[in-house]
Formats: sequence, C-alpha cells, structure tokens
Amino acid sequence: MKENVKEYKGVLLVGSMLIILFVAWTVLIQIVDVQPLGQNKTNIGFATFNCWFHKLTGVHMTIYTITDWLGLVPIFVCMVFGGIGFVQLIKRRSLFKVDYDIIILGIYYIIVILGYLIFEMIPINYRPILINGIMETSYPSSTTLLVLCVMPTLIEQVNRRIDNEIVKRIVQFFSIVFSVFMVIGRMICGVHWFMDIVGGILLSAGLFCLYKVFVLIFNKENIHDKSAKE
Repeated sequence: MKENVKEYKGVLLVGSMLIILFVAWTVLIQIVDVQPLGQNKTNIGFATFNCWFHKLTGVHMTIYTITDWLGLVPIFVCMVFGGIGFVQLIKRRSLFKVDYDIIILGIYYIIVILGYLIFEMIPINYRPILINGIMETSYPSSTTLLVLCVMPTLIEQVNRRIDNEIVKRIVQFFSIVFSVFMVIGRMICGVHWFMDIVGGILLSAGLFCLYKVFVLIFNKENIHDKSAKE
C-alpha cells in the first residue's frame, strides 16, 4: 500500500513539474529574443534559434500532409474508448457503473480538447508558413499534443484490459514508433517553430502524468473496496 502511495505521489510530482515547465516555457517564448520575423511580421520568441532551425529543415509539405492525415489515428483511439464507455453505459444503465478508468479517460480527453481550443483562441505563435493562404496558430503543436496525450493511454488501457503479452508488446511498439515518427515529422516538415514542438511535448507529458495519478488513486480505492467486501 505504501509503495502505491509513493508511486502516485511521484507521478503527481513529475506531472506538476512538467505543467509548471510548460507554463514557464510559454512565458519565456513571449519575452526571450522576440523578433518580428514571423508571417506578416508577427513576433516570434527565441527568434534566432527558431529561424535557424526552420531554415535548416526547410518546408516539406508531403511530410506535413502525411502527419496531418495520421493525426486521425489518435482520434480513432479516442473514439474506440468512447465507444467502450458508451456500450458499458447502455448495458449497465448507469454512468457510475462504467469502468472508473474509462470515465477518467473521457474526462482526460475532454481536458486535452479544451487545452487545444484555448490555444486556438489565444495565439502565442503563428506558423512559419501560410496554410492555404491563411495564418494559423502554431503553439503548442496540436498534433504533438494529441498524439502524445492519446497514444500513451492506448498502451495503458491495453496493458490493463488484455492479458496476451504479444498483443501488449505489439501495441506498445506501434504506439512508441508512431509517436516518435509523428513528433519528428512535425518538427522537420516546417509548419511549426521548434519551440512549438517542445511546448506540445511538455504539456502532453504533464497532462498524461496527471491522468495517470487519478487512475492510480481510483485503482487503489477500487482494490480497497473489493478487499473490504471480501
């Protein structure tokens, strides 16, 4: 029991630190080396490094298109778990009888979507290039945020619900390789500033850690309730 408490306290500490780092990173982007070097002379933080990296990688619209379409994969994962929760709700006829981890997962996905919408309404950076002639917000990278928030939950849920070790390893391998490919793809395709990707990584890692804390806490309470009944 003490080990479980230490585990979720440790994850809580890491998650909190990552969120704090994300907030600090967001502030720094707006005050460090800010220059009007973006589209239509918009200001860019860490401008010297961001512009150097953007020139280094160039713009690769094919990679952008591929990663954009592959962004549907984490959305599909969300829909799968949403479907599992919906089926449980229909069969059990009560929201409170839906698996606790599915409910937490649903709340977590909603928070991720809200985070995305907030930064769409409050632009910190604009993309280095116009997309279809339109200036779009760029910070944090929404694709990075979505992928790194959702794919770890796929691993976590499969480990929780499936006993087959081969399936677990396949899902873990796919999720990790897919996530790395997507992050690197968005980093080098030239539609984001480098700092946008870093912001997406920090925020998604922090949010996932906080999600994991609630899963561990409710799992501990669930085990305790079952032990009490026995």
